Amino acid sequence: MNSNIKTVAAGIIENDCEILIARRRGDGLVGGLWEFPGGKQEDGETIEECLIREIKEEFDLIISTCGIIGESTYTYAHGSFKLVGIKAKSKSRNIKLSVHDESAWVKSSELNNYEFAPADIPLVKIVVGNIL
Repeated sequence: MNSNIKTVAAGIIENDCEILIARRRGDGLVGGLWEFPGGKQEDGETIEECLIREIKEEFDLIISTCGIIGESTYTYAHGSFKLVGIKAKSKSRNIKLSVHDESAWVKSSELNNYEFAPADIPLVKIVVGNIL
């Protein structure tokens, strides 16, 4: 495995048959594009632990994970990333944004209405195809 590839947890977080998506701030990397929220895996943690930690840090939301649904590898100008799509559930919709400028709870059939970051697009196709 290429050690230059950063592993990132991407949460397909469900509440009441809708999925949480978030838009990156316009001034950052892939700014203005939507994504499944998550973040980079740290040494010593599982990918599920990574997702739980990142969602708590970035959204102040408690989730439980339900398994990996797929992966996507993409190389941006700033590096290569392997996104691991993890299905998760949240009992709450109350979130606090910190690194995103907008969020939405949407039905899986509505995901194609949003402009996603390139690395997230294969996961969007999996979610839409499975109608999670």
